[in-house]
Amino acid sequence: MKLKTLNMGAFKVNNYILFDEETKETILIDAGGDFEKTQQAIDELGGHLKYLLNTHAHMDHIAGDEEIQRKYNVPIFMHKEDEVLIKAFKESLSMFGMPNYDPPENITFIEDGHIFKLGNKEIKTIHTPGHTKGGVSYLIDDMLFSGDTLFYESIGRTDLYGGNYNQLLDSIKSKLFVLPNNTKIYPGHGISSTIENEKENNPYV
Repeated sequence: MKLKTLNMGAFKVNNYILFDEETKETILIDAGGDFEKTQQAIDELGGHLKYLLNTHAHMDHIAGDEEIQRKYNVPIFMHKEDEVLIKAFKESLSMFGMPNYDPPENITFIEDGHIFKLGNKEIKTIHTPGHTKGGVSYLIDDMLFSGDTLFYESIGRTDLYGGNYNQLLDSIKSKLFVLPNNTKIYPGHGISSTIENEKENNPYV
């Protein structure tokens, strides 16, 4: 299994490409909007994109969804609770001065515990609301893709629509901190960490 990280856009969103070397299957976690950069990375790996997983539906994380789906003809997955943010997508782009992307369509909505397959690996969906109502993290082996729920010694903001500080802390403590200490955390922004480091050094939890 290979992992490649792309840092996208004005908000420096981490987009993650996971590549199974045996089957050549590839998934993309979040899509910050630079299709050419994403395409080049996938082509360099020699992979074929199987699906696009979104950790949540804030515009900086889904700006590239529509183009990815249109050009690769792949399904898009996110949690149902974030559907309302899709409807506000254009308004959010304008508010933050983002380019005029089109919102994603034909989304498949998933629930807590949904399992995806990548080669012979399983990717587990963990519903981690608090940053948004439909925020999720994805776990594959010892790698956790936490979106904007948990960062290196920080947590996601909760002052936007659907945010809830107490709910975010509960998601982190009850759903993420129960994972093994050596679990690597790959957040939606910033550098990676581990569950152990966040338990010991994150001042918010």
